[in-house]
Amino acid sequence: MNGRVIADRYELATILGQGGMGQVWTAYDRRLDRRVAVKLLRPDRVAGPSGSVAADELRRRFVRECRVTAQVDHPGLVTVHDAGSDDDDLYLVMQYVEGADLADHFAEHDPYPWPWAVAVAAQLCAVLSAVHAVPIVHRDLKPRNAMVRPDGTVTVLDLGVASVLDSDTTRLTHTGSPIGSPAYMAPEQAMGGAVGPYTDLYALGVLLHELLSGDVPFAGSTALGVLHRHLYEPPIPVRHLRPEVPEALEALVLRLLAKDPQHRPASAQEVYEALRPLLPAQGAPAGPLDPTRPFLRPQAPWPDRAAAPPTAVPAQQQPSATGAFGPPARPDVAKAVDEVKQLLSEGRITQAVDILGGILPAAAAEHGERSPVVRILRKQYAATLMDDGQYRRALPELRRLADDRAAEAGPADTQTLQFRYDAAQCLEQLGEAAAALAEYRAVLPYYENAYAAPAADPGRAFDIRHRIGHLLLAVGDHAAGRAQLQALLYDTERSYGPHHPLPVELRRQLSHQQVVRGG
Repeated sequence: MNGRVIADRYELATILGQGGMGQVWTAYDRRLDRRVAVKLLRPDRVAGPSGSVAADELRRRFVRECRVTAQVDHPGLVTVHDAGSDDDDLYLVMQYVEGADLADHFAEHDPYPWPWAVAVAAQLCAVLSAVHAVPIVHRDLKPRNAMVRPDGTVTVLDLGVASVLDSDTTRLTHTGSPIGSPAYMAPEQAMGGAVGPYTDLYALGVLLHELLSGDVPFAGSTALGVLHRHLYEPPIPVRHLRPEVPEALEALVLRLLAKDPQHRPASAQEVYEALRPLLPAQGAPAGPLDPTRPFLRPQAPWPDRAAAPPTAVPAQQQPSATGAFGPPARPDVAKAVDEVKQLLSEGRITQAVDILGGILPAAAAEHGERSPVVRILRKQYAATLMDDGQYRRALPELRRLADDRAAEAGPADTQTLQFRYDAAQCLEQLGEAAAALAEYRAVLPYYENAYAAPAADPGRAFDIRHRIGHLLLAVGDHAAGRAQLQALLYDTERSYGPHHPLPVELRRQLSHQQVVRGG
């Protein structure tokens, strides 16, 4: 395979790693004459027995997730250059990062200095804070997915890839195990529940425990045995294994490893603030790959030599803030709408979002906030934001649309309920599990009640009940979550028959949960 050219541009050179679902290569970008890293994924090996339809859906989801992750701009994230499909492979082209992955770095330093562990975790918190703001959940944070660069900075890899694999149709692999690495998997993820920022914080706790103690808190000979321990066994406090670790650091690790997501820190920002007093304030770096260096010598050049040769490329030129742009012209709403339609037909969603967001104020000023044209634009704007993964921006638009529609047509109106359902989806994606549960439960009776026509929709009701089950698992109420899914299985088998995809998936989920619970 050496010498293969991907997308007529990226020439594969040396393989860096491989697994059951793909490979990672060093490659050369022929167009820009630079070294890059290329990850290849095989949809047919991930999508499972459901055939080409699932593989095609995976391709679409892959491109969408790559577009969403490209929105995150943070120096602690590897830069994504390109993504697409080539023959039977999905490809992701990334910045080539020099250094050692955290797993190798950890293995070469035994025991790992606890100030290094604090510095690594603090840098990961900065990345996760930016990622969760989008919102994106990494889903597979582990030492192999983090690089320590020569200047000590930590770079996170594989953002969005686990999300692609963890779609509704591929939530479970052929063996019935959730996507992810069992040793770093949060209890709610192990049970197949909804994931959120709290899931990444648990994985951070596992990683920090490993760096401090020399091993992950929950190990075992089988993946199911490990998942069972995540659910039911308390972790060994790290000071039992390394007494020199500060008490505050041990307490933070135990909070991160709480079984109930609601008992973990509220955000990566909160974790960073807890780590900050433990970061080194003075001293000299131990040398290359010292993760405390960014805190000891912030913004210092690397290497620390006054006469280092200039190697940086010229800074990208930016337009002058006081330059020749002049006052903005009044936008042509009709023309902008036509342009948005064209962009959406070409799959250029991010650009369409920007145009819609820009013309809404002008349309409201020209036609009035409650005019049909503004409501249509706002509805399109909210839908496009959701399609672009910008749930935080979509949520207030959907709430506004729902309130306005309810005031006119009532709470049982089909469109009112659709806006509220979409808002609940945003809350779920944002990791606000309790708020999403409340919203789903509020709209569910309208879809279940046969006398609430035209809103009654058994299929939508089943979907909402499925989501409620996953959210109950996510907030740690495993008994209620299983009961919800079991009742849903009974009702869907009666309505659809036992061989419909939904009851088949529910049986698989419940079976997996039973096996994990039994260890």
